[in-house]
Amino acid sequence: MDLTARHPRTGELLSTVKFMVQTLAAAGELQRELTYDGLRAAEAKGSKGGRPPAVPTDKTDDVRIAYLEGRSIATLAREHDVSSSAIRTAVADLLPEYTTDSQENVPASELPVTLDMPGKGADFLRAAELEPAERAALDQGVTVRRGQGYTLRVSTTPAVHRQFLARCQPLDGAQGTPAVPAQRKARCEYENRVTTLGTPA
Repeated sequence: MDLTARHPRTGELLSTVKFMVQTLAAAGELQRELTYDGLRAAEAKGSKGGRPPAVPTDKTDDVRIAYLEGRSIATLAREHDVSSSAIRTAVADLLPEYTTDSQENVPASELPVTLDMPGKGADFLRAAELEPAERAALDQGVTVRRGQGYTLRVSTTPAVHRQFLARCQPLDGAQGTPAVPAQRKARCEYENRVTTLGTPA
C-alpha cells in the first residue's frame, strides 16, 4: 500500500492511509508494552535479560576453581576461548582488588543498585554535562533492546540514580518549551523506579 497516497483534489493523505498508519503505530506500541511486561515477569521469576555471559553457567564453577588453584586469567581465557574480561567477570569476587570487608562497612544505601533507564532518558543524559561518576555509570550501562527502542540497565549507587533523575527534569518541559509525551513518559518510568529506592538517610 502506498502510504504517501493523497486525495487528487484536496492533496491530503487518504483516510485509508491515515487509518493504516495509526493502526500500525498502535500495534507497535502494544508490542512494546507486551514485550516489556514479559521481560518484567521473567525477571520476577529469576531470569535475566540481556546478553548471556561469555563463560557458560555450567563452566563457571570450573573456571573459579581453576583460578583458586593458581591458573592465570590469560591461561583460562585461552582454554575456554573467551576474552580475559569474560574470565574476570566470572571470578570478579575472587580478585585481589575485591574485598568483602570493604563492602561490609558500606551502608546499604550506598551499595550499587541496578535500574532500567528508558532509552530516551539515557540519550538525553549522554548529551548532558555529567560528573565523572555519572558518566562512568552511564558508559558501563548494558543496552537491552525493547521493540524499536531500548532501555539502559545502569548499576550505580542510589545517590547517582537520583542525580540522573534530577538531570532528566527538562524532559517534563521547561521554560515554556512543551514536553514531548514520549520523553515525559520515559522520565516518569525512571522516576517510579528510583522512588522504590526510598529516601536518602
